[in-house]
Amino acid sequence: MIRIGIFGYGNLGRGVETAIKKNDDMELVAVFTRRNPEDLKIETKGVNVYQADTIKSFKDKIDVLIICGGSRTDLPVQTPELAKYFNVVDSFDTHAHVSEHFQNVDKSAREAGKVGVISTGWDPGMFSINRAIMESILPNGSTYTFWGKGISQGHSDAIRRVEGVLDARQYTIPVEEALESVRSGENPYLTTRQKHKRECYVVVKEGADKARIENEIKNMPDYFSDYDTVVNFISAEELKKNHSKMPHGGFVIRSGETSEGVKHVIEYSLKLDSNPEFTGSILVAYARGAYRLNARGEAGCKTVFDFAPRDISPVDYSELLKHTL
Repeated sequence: MIRIGIFGYGNLGRGVETAIKKNDDMELVAVFTRRNPEDLKIETKGVNVYQADTIKSFKDKIDVLIICGGSRTDLPVQTPELAKYFNVVDSFDTHAHVSEHFQNVDKSAREAGKVGVISTGWDPGMFSINRAIMESILPNGSTYTFWGKGISQGHSDAIRRVEGVLDARQYTIPVEEALESVRSGENPYLTTRQKHKRECYVVVKEGADKARIENEIKNMPDYFSDYDTVVNFISAEELKKNHSKMPHGGFVIRSGETSEGVKHVIEYSLKLDSNPEFTGSILVAYARGAYRLNARGEAGCKTVFDFAPRDISPVDYSELLKHTL
């Protein structure tokens, strides 16, 4: 059994816990939180919740630690630090800073002889793999990524970090005209703003400066500044009633030619009822991969590009050959 720890128990942490139950070769051994552990009620019986600052005492009791913090402020600090003691997996999703995060985690993990897997989810993650495969098969062409319609956990978390915000949900919405143009094989040039728009629903503290908050959201680098963004201020009751579910999805499309006038379109798509549960399932699969790579003597930072499908599969290679290949 692969012994798993969960660091952070928000929506993603709960999604990871749900996924662990579906994998017979894994067991959840502990959950760590910055909140009062007594205030958390987890679903797995017999598993305790601990204060985050006790994590180092579990160094020999956890095979892989899945870190479920936010990409804006949590993971850049938590993942390099925790990789000094554990094999770790995170879902860092700020594309512009992946290389920097990789270097920081790689240094810690190599020095400790651990494996640190970063940017593991559906984008970056599953979409990244498909982009790489598509571009290898069709080197002459263009790749397009569309997200949504759905709630972005990372962008919602970024809004919640703005001073005066109590809660928030952010929907990423593809521009339909751009999507259809790509699917038709037109190979259009599209700016970031032409591909998506972002719609935010925000609950603020009483008396908060809404104008300042809206301006800070719309001009937030790496999140909103490059998009047409709409900010809607609503009540906590309305947020709970109309925006409590967490659907998401999207498309990766590669349009290209193999010879003059011979066109091809490859499309990979996701339609998710629960963004955190699906992302949690991916994190758990790559926790298996991290455990296996480290058992083979590997160390350092890894991404989804470093794993063969057999590394993350719960079934034997012979079964993959018989039923999947």
